[in-house]
Amino acid sequence: MQYANLGTAGMQVSRLALGTMTWGEQNTAKDAFEQLAMALDAGVNLIDTAELYSIPPRPETYGATETILGNWFRKTGRRQDVLLATKVCGPTHWCPHIREGKARLDKKNILEACEGSLRRLGTDYLDLYQIHWPDRNTNFFGRLGYEHDPDESMTPIEETLEALSILVEQGKVRVIGVSNETPWGVMRYLSLAEQRGWPRIVSIQNPYNLLNRSFEIGLAEISCREDVGLLAYSPLAFGVLSGKYLDGNKPAGSRLTLFEQYTRYSTAQGRAATRAYVELARNYGMDPAQMALAFVLRQPFVRSVIIGATNLEQLRANLDSIELYLPDSLLEDIESVHRRYPNPCP
Repeated sequence: MQYANLGTAGMQVSRLALGTMTWGEQNTAKDAFEQLAMALDAGVNLIDTAELYSIPPRPETYGATETILGNWFRKTGRRQDVLLATKVCGPTHWCPHIREGKARLDKKNILEACEGSLRRLGTDYLDLYQIHWPDRNTNFFGRLGYEHDPDESMTPIEETLEALSILVEQGKVRVIGVSNETPWGVMRYLSLAEQRGWPRIVSIQNPYNLLNRSFEIGLAEISCREDVGLLAYSPLAFGVLSGKYLDGNKPAGSRLTLFEQYTRYSTAQGRAATRAYVELARNYGMDPAQMALAFVLRQPFVRSVIIGATNLEQLRANLDSIELYLPDSLLEDIESVHRRYPNPCP
């Protein structure tokens, strides 16, 4: 395993992190425990979860993933072996079961959410606490363009960051980060931290993969120059970049077979780009999923790549991507495909 610094706090995170959102829905607690054992044996130390999980979010599974992880800590006593990251839910109409549909990013909600996560996880501190998505109208979750609403109701980032600073002061959180953020949002967090002497965000968790390289536009430079490392999620685009969904295939038990509402990476342009990347990988004698992960890993703004799997065979293959070398000729070919299909699935 390889490791990278996250911020200036001396936190060394594994370049591959274990994502958990399938636990409690597609995966049982037994499956989760087996994944954890394999990942830690491979040197993974960053485990990422969220109060929202399992996915898709339902009242019956709210907090299920954190609970499974907490039970693993209690059973194994290995809390000190991992860097634990979770997220606080932002405002949304599609999760009315979270804090009675009033999950805003204000002081009250953030402090309450953190206490709930700590309780489910069976720990008294979080290594990384993240804002899951902004408390304002902006372009995230597949929205490329921005439409301004001058009359919207939003919690000021100042209040959000103040609440996070309280958690850091209390020792309940070590470092903080954001997710699904924009360049404006990241710079606002950084500016307020400097002005007020509050904790500085150390990470941003946004989607980044061969079908969605929109992070490179604006955010990549901020990430490098301001030392706010990307924790790349969805590096395989919901598994699409493995090629398993090509030609209308619907593998039994796979995410997009079970949950057809997730269409973000299933556009006509996305399918065409996916075919091109899969064929490219095979021409070089590589597994398409491993090539896609290796491409994300090599980016200078990426600190860690969050991998998820529903079985151990997939997880092992994903872990092995850390060793894959991409020759210059392949990288040039990848850029050629990207020019033909630029960001088909933002």
